[in-house]
Amino acid sequence: MSLDQSATGTDSTGLAVLDDAECLRLLATVPLGRIAVSDRALPSVLPVYFLLLGRAVLLRVSGAGRLAAATRATVVAFEADEMGPTGGWSVLGIGRTRPVRPDERAAAGGLRRWGVGEHDRFVAVGLEMLTGRRLRPPTG
Repeated sequence: MSLDQSATGTDSTGLAVLDDAECLRLLATVPLGRIAVSDRALPSVLPVYFLLLGRAVLLRVSGAGRLAAATRATVVAFEADEMGPTGGWSVLGIGRTRPVRPDERAAAGGLRRWGVGEHDRFVAVGLEMLTGRRLRPPTG
């Protein structure tokens, strides 16, 4: 399900609205995104390497880190984007975190670690809602 798509294919600012299929296609083209979680009752947005597998974003985290604690069976937001001289895109997904399944763990084994130390825990975010926009070229 996508959020706030208009019948015209543009949002209130005139940006092109992307459908779910295009959002998923674009997410599969980049390795780095951001996850928004609640950390000690405050919002926190953290960069993460990820792998898209179907409608799930797979993350590799430190089992002892704050991100691992903040992603235990909770609702999170995940965002990725890309911008270049000819324009770009932004995709936002909302979903619940869950442990990865054995087949997902095998696929996520090659994920890059963010920072140093053990990153022995894998988390999946099931993308229940997606919204995306095509961005205009930067000006100025």
